[in-house]
Amino acid sequence: MFNKKNLRVVIQKKYNLNKVLPLVVIASGSLLLVACGPKNDDVFPSSGPDKYGFTAASEHTIKLNKSVLTELPFEDKQDFTDANRGFIATLPEFVVKYKDGTTIMDLSEYNFVNGDAPGSVNPSLWRQAKLNNINGLFKVTDGVYQVRGFDLANMTVIEGKKGWIIVDPLTTSETAKKALDFVNQELGYRPVSTIVFTHSHMDHFGGVSGLLEAAGNDVADIEVVAPGGFMEEATNENIIAGPAMSKRASYMYGNLLPRSERGHVDAGLGKAVPFGTFSILEPTLTVHNDETQIIDGVEFEFQIVSGTEAPSEFTFYLPKFKAYCGAEMVSKTMHNLYTLRGAQVRDAVAWSRSIDEAIDNQKEATVYFGSHHWPVWGQENIHDFLVSQRDTYQYIHDQSVRMLNAGLTPKEIAEEIVMPPKLANTFSSRGYYGTAKHNAKAIYQKYLGWYNANPVTLDPLPEYQTASKYVKLMGGADAVIANAKAAYDKGEYRWSAELLNHVVFADADNGDAKEWLARSYDQLGYQAESAPWRDVYLSGAYELRHGAAKEVIDLASMKVILLKTPVEKFFESMAARIIGPDAFGKEFKLNINFTDLGNNYVLTLDNAVLRHKLAPKDSGANATLNISHELFIDLVIGVAGVSEVLLSDDLSIEGSKLGLVRFFSLLDKPEGVFNIVTP
Repeated sequence: MFNKKNLRVVIQKKYNLNKVLPLVVIASGSLLLVACGPKNDDVFPSSGPDKYGFTAASEHTIKLNKSVLTELPFEDKQDFTDANRGFIATLPEFVVKYKDGTTIMDLSEYNFVNGDAPGSVNPSLWRQAKLNNINGLFKVTDGVYQVRGFDLANMTVIEGKKGWIIVDPLTTSETAKKALDFVNQELGYRPVSTIVFTHSHMDHFGGVSGLLEAAGNDVADIEVVAPGGFMEEATNENIIAGPAMSKRASYMYGNLLPRSERGHVDAGLGKAVPFGTFSILEPTLTVHNDETQIIDGVEFEFQIVSGTEAPSEFTFYLPKFKAYCGAEMVSKTMHNLYTLRGAQVRDAVAWSRSIDEAIDNQKEATVYFGSHHWPVWGQENIHDFLVSQRDTYQYIHDQSVRMLNAGLTPKEIAEEIVMPPKLANTFSSRGYYGTAKHNAKAIYQKYLGWYNANPVTLDPLPEYQTASKYVKLMGGADAVIANAKAAYDKGEYRWSAELLNHVVFADADNGDAKEWLARSYDQLGYQAESAPWRDVYLSGAYELRHGAAKEVIDLASMKVILLKTPVEKFFESMAARIIGPDAFGKEFKLNINFTDLGNNYVLTLDNAVLRHKLAPKDSGANATLNISHELFIDLVIGVAGVSEVLLSDDLSIEGSKLGLVRFFSLLDKPEGVFNIVTP
């Protein structure tokens, strides 16, 4: 007779289940990050390290940052005029909390971003941060409004015949509810008639449940419009490599950093990524081709631009308002062809061509607005903006290809590429988010991959081995550190960082090397024009001084989206978590029968490879797990553990129960809390 109590004891003694759950850890849109860093609470003395260890800007950094003031047209204040145009109101205090009481967005943290740039911030990035600080409700044109600065992205509100047409309901339910409540407070309540998702990244759909809560009307009365492939791309992105992407994204967005002059000042696209409750709705109207649709009495002329900034994306023109929404195909920054969090390289040529099509199609537009940043008014200004965006991506592509065909390596191309003066002096083409350097490397990667054709790079030693050998060859750690300090004193921070990185990877306990490497990263971060570059450098410095973050994301906040994710994707993720050597010589066949979906999947383990297929129950399976879809998701996100699920009255197990536990013990548990700047 099967005894659940006895089985629990056997399971707990024989298998360490803590190592195999949750089955899947994901980051959708790479916006699932560790908790935000500390607030700016007078952490900075006038000189010397602050309370987090960040050092003061060096004379070299101050000099370099001052030189930026002479290189760019800072006297041009048009962006500030545009960012303030149409201002209606803002909230005197914008603080949004997660359900557990933690703050996910507090705009007062950025009150320090005013006046002239301090020595620890690139003046060009400081300018962008000041622009992104301008927040509230704005009138774009008659019948079109935007909420800006309450989230990483914008929420656009269009007057429809029956109610509000909401374009891109922000990242989290908490910020979206706050935003729509504010709109209704200032403009008068209207129900939500339509929700438009311009593309498949989380900051443009994740807040939809909060929108519904604020709207107060029945979701059945709301039309949901999205580009073709939206659900697949929105729910699938990053499932396979989610843990690594999540960790890398925490660096990219500076989640552990204080909000201050020596920490996080901006994200380039907006202030910061809020971390709260994420949700999604399935489209009721899917746009697959360039076409015109009447949506709540408003004519939308759609342009499909999928494969540019997002794999599923459209822009649209509103003839009634002579307004063009460029979604995220164009922004007030150079965007990423490759994002530092990790993703597939985007197609620069397709991106440029799509903008070129928009130039031809939007000649009647008198105002542009987008998913980030502030609008542009006037046909000539819109044309010039679109041309600079188009040529930015095409130039980086063409010059990178020219140089790779001349035999230059990715590092060499990144060092050699120089933007044309006209683009370099256009603030909307500056590298506040993407950069010419890492986008150029992306072009190389797209065409030629990781191998630069030099045989030495074909099978190099891993970093932890080369580090020890280099340090020994250079006369030991003390000699390397001495040379690194000399380089640091000359302002050669890239070189000092490279030298010290070898020492740290040869000996992670060398405190002197770690501190000087952190100091090098401080200065590189202070000099960076790109907000992600700054956050990456300073996050590296933070990890060197305080260790890697031990917090992990609350996957329960993703449950709504995971329930909409095809279950096949979870099986693909499980396959990528099989611990190969542990599975050598083992064979297993498992039926996972979703009792509420009416679908059965047969999972087969052989040659340490896990495969799945939708098929009737296999009578030769070692075990069958009859489970509801929701309980399976609870297992996936760690709300329920293996022992709890296997002993639950809400499912049934056929066949070998201990065999099932042995199978689960072969699955790795990537937690996303690994070190980056230390071995």
